[in-house]
Parts: sequence; structure tokens; C-alpha cells
Amino acid sequence: MGIRILGTGSYLPEKVVTNEDIAKTLDTTDEWIYSHTGIRSRHVAGEGETTSTMAAEAGRRALEAAGVKPEEIGLIVLATSSPDYNPFPSTACVVQGMLGCVNAGAFDLQAACAGFIYALEQARGFVNFYPGKKALVIGAESLTRVLDWSDRSSCILFGDGAGALVLGNDEAPGVASTKTTAHTILGADGKGSHFIVRTGGTREAPKFAESGVPLPAAVERPELTLMGHDVFAFAVKTLSKVARDLCDTLGTSPEELDRVFAHQANGRIIEATARRMKLPLSKFWLNLETTANTSAASVPISLDQAVRAGELKDGMKIVMVGFGAGLTYAGTYCTWPNL
Repeated sequence: MGIRILGTGSYLPEKVVTNEDIAKTLDTTDEWIYSHTGIRSRHVAGEGETTSTMAAEAGRRALEAAGVKPEEIGLIVLATSSPDYNPFPSTACVVQGMLGCVNAGAFDLQAACAGFIYALEQARGFVNFYPGKKALVIGAESLTRVLDWSDRSSCILFGDGAGALVLGNDEAPGVASTKTTAHTILGADGKGSHFIVRTGGTREAPKFAESGVPLPAAVERPELTLMGHDVFAFAVKTLSKVARDLCDTLGTSPEELDRVFAHQANGRIIEATARRMKLPLSKFWLNLETTANTSAASVPISLDQAVRAGELKDGMKIVMVGFGAGLTYAGTYCTWPNL
């Protein structure tokens, strides 16, 4: 009984760009990129693919896995830093229409790479107060559309994709759940807001799909400022602290965790976090080598991959933890699939 994750789904574009592909146009090599980031390749949205189309496909797969009909969804929360339109309409509303979730409210949430965990907590509160309804939580990004592909310090880091999950509550309608195995920390440090900044960009006149719906045009002349050393220090310190604080609150320890699903921005960050937490790297779900940094989609993609690989089983103690521009950070401890 109580709040549970009913199903997961994810989507990665078919198009793959390898380090060798990037090295054909930039002064870099596969060896250099991999040694500094842990990334070999990344998925890149193809023609006609947008944040909304990827989010909708991940959501569709999550609904199918959960055995939930679109009309049963009462809320869609979509975490993204690369929405279809800026500032409106929200990408969540576009996805709501695509999926046919006719009874759902929908909104976007922007907390950068920690956004999915922020969104999960919003949805958890919703199904806690409205147990008869279910929520769809999505993290989706098409960041390769807003990168400067001539800037080798940033374009090598990111990939596209989406992940989603469905939340439900077994309590009787109208009764707020008091049963929980989870605890969440949401935080921010605005003094580091200048560490990761994306500016610039103009939009062309939109192209139109066959349905007549306008498709968002690519953003031109983007600029991403990334203070790598400062971000690295913040990430390692914060990821390990949040995970430990979550465990302390629930009277357990990191050593008792079965899996850690951390936002994967850089392989070095994960390795340093594991050392700081005194955990074997094998406890961290790793897919950075083939997905790169998918920002708000990072954690839900990892969750779905682990579920479908049979490596995330009921009763496992897990931590989901992330950090991002803002600076934002967030973490959730739960006994899978209970929240």
C-alpha cells in the first residue's frame, strides 16, 4: 500500500554520433574525449525529433509498462532545459496532447540536470493528496540542438533522450498516504549560478508537420559557459553529501544501498563520488559511455534501463541523486518501487 512507481520507459534517438565523428571536424580525438569524460558516443535527435516527441515515446512506454491508460493520468510533470518552445506553450502540454492524457494537468519544470528528481517530488505530492489519480513524470532533453558544435569544450559532453515513470497510490481515494519508505532532499546554491550558463539563440520561422502543428526550429548562435573545475568540485561534494544525508535521515548507511542512480555528467565525477562515499563503482548504474550527459533525462533513462535489464528489483534500497545549473541539487532514497 502507498505510493509506488508503477512502470518506467525511456527513449534514445536512433542517430548516434561517436567521438570519431566529432574528431573529423574538431581538433580532438576519441582517446582525449574518453579519458576526460568517460564518453564514447551520444544519441542525437534526428530530423523531426524534438523534446516532445522523445518525451511522448518514453511516456508511452512507461504507461504500457504500468498497464495504465492515458486517461487515468491526472498530472504530467516534464523536467527539461531544452523545451520545444520558449517560453510557451509548455512541452508537457504538447506531450499531453500527443499521448491523449485528456484528464491531466501538465507543466514543465526547469531545475537543469536535477530536474527529474524535483519533478518526481512534485508528482509524489500530487498522488499523495489525490490517491485516485496517477501521475506521469518525464525527463527529456534535446540539448544537442542548442549546442555550439564548434566549441569542443562543451559539444562533446551532451546527448539527447527521454525517460519517464508512472506514479500511483494504493490508498483509498481521499485518504492521504502515511506509508512511505522514501525521503527527498531538494536544494540550490545560487551563489554558483554563473558556473553553468547558456545564453544566446534566435528562432527561425517554424516549420509545420503534416498534421499542421508547427515544429520548433533549431536555436541559432547558442553559447554555453561551463566552469568545469568549479562544477566538478561542487558535484562530487554535493552528490556524496546528499546521499549520506538521505541515509542518515532514514537510519541507514550508504554501504547498505543496493544501487545509486546518479546524474551522469562526467565519468570522473561518478568515480570521485564513489571514492568519497567509499562504495564500489559497481553500485552505480553507468551508461554515460554511450549516452553522454542527457541532463534531466539522465536518471529516468538509467532507471528504465536497469528495470528492463532485470537489475532493479523490488525491495532494493536505492538513491537517485543529481546536480545541475542553478546550482541545483536533489536526491531521493527509496525502497524500490515504493515512494
